[in-house]
Amino acid sequence: MYRFLLSRQWVILTLIALVLIPTMIELGFWQFHRHERRVAQNALIADNLRAEPVPVEELTSPGHTVPRADFWRQATATGTFDTTHEVVVRRRTNSDDRVGVLVLTPLVLRDGRVVLVNRGWVPAAADQHSYPPVPPAPKGEITVTGRMKADETTGASGIKDLRGLPDRQVMLINSEQQAALIGREVLGGYLEQMTPAPAGDTPELIPEPDHDSIGAHMAYAVQWWLFTAGVPVGWVILVRREKRDREAAARAGSAEDGGDGSGNGDQDGDASGAPVATAGDTTAVRATPSR
Repeated sequence: MYRFLLSRQWVILTLIALVLIPTMIELGFWQFHRHERRVAQNALIADNLRAEPVPVEELTSPGHTVPRADFWRQATATGTFDTTHEVVVRRRTNSDDRVGVLVLTPLVLRDGRVVLVNRGWVPAAADQHSYPPVPPAPKGEITVTGRMKADETTGASGIKDLRGLPDRQVMLINSEQQAALIGREVLGGYLEQMTPAPAGDTPELIPEPDHDSIGAHMAYAVQWWLFTAGVPVGWVILVRREKRDREAAARAGSAEDGGDGSGNGDQDGDASGAPVATAGDTTAVRATPSR
């Protein structure tokens, strides 16, 4: 009764099941690894935000690539803002998901080198070509405390580095690009300003990154693994149902064959059992005349 498993339909169904099982197992592990990375990132953010601020020169230097271990590490920088080379970073959102720009201002350190400071978010101009109104940076020497971030690249951020943009507008925060524009040595990475708070709360400072939520990745992993277990169970259920249906059809066919053969061996005759002549008989029966 299991020969039906060799049919085209069941071979295809079985192959699909065999492909789905490892695929869904892999998808479950993919979500599980995302959960692990999220947990590790939350721990890194929390630890770096709790750490005491250190001078930015201890974390980076010109051409340096900020390692992930130093992301969100608090650092201090003392110097003077260079508003002449200030730029805005296009198409960025604030905490309310409003689209605007980030204000990126070079801070010239006492030794003449520069660190880029993301001073926060402001609304974009009415059109894409105009420079938006940007609150002026504090004058004179100032000490900024910020979270250390790595240079942005298209590969890491997914943001296209468009060419031909209006003057003083960029797509990415990148120390090498700004070093070419400023003509000074620029420390790798940039600072996301935390203090001092801007006058009038504008630009809007970048909020502290979320390090409490772990997302639903673990739940998704468990779902994929449950789906994996459901595939062979479902396959067995379908096989048993098919077998049961075929057995029922076979029994019904046997019953019909048995009913058709009843009475085929009886001899034709009348009620008294005497033979009755039929149209095909060659023997004639002569009636005896009455006297």
